[in-house]
Amino acid sequence: MTITIENESSVKLDFDYESLIRRVILGCMDAEKCPYEAEVNVLLTDNDQIHQINLDNRGIDAPTDVLSFPMVDYTTPADFSHLEEDSEDYFNFDTGELMLGDIVVSLEKVREQATAYGHSETRELGFLIAHSMLHLFGYDHIDEAERAKMEDRQREILDGLGIHR
Repeated sequence: MTITIENESSVKLDFDYESLIRRVILGCMDAEKCPYEAEVNVLLTDNDQIHQINLDNRGIDAPTDVLSFPMVDYTTPADFSHLEEDSEDYFNFDTGELMLGDIVVSLEKVREQATAYGHSETRELGFLIAHSMLHLFGYDHIDEAERAKMEDRQREILDGLGIHR
């Protein structure tokens, strides 16, 4: 499993955020029963940079808390059955790992939202990583049914990891 974490933010967190990120990613991999070793890239940034990424990639002229850039196409969330048919599209040729995608998190938003929601920065960062990992597994929240299913999975995963509100 390759988890690359790059921190470009000036926000200093007072906990081991790298261990938390790795634990949540691995917890999501286990919960979704991913049968492959995988590759995930995480960029920790600030509101200005995520604003620009959001504008460039989604046409939304505002900062956001987390962005997900999946590299796998799913017909059903976390259905890995078809991936080997298109292995050249989904697997790193050098490592053989499934290239799940990229996650971008604003640490300024982590701090702001932890305060606004009355929980720890640890819980907020864990939630955003779990949320983004589910996007990398093909979940979405476009309609109410999808949103409810995704929220249930997030809660189950975080509860299983002992990360509570």
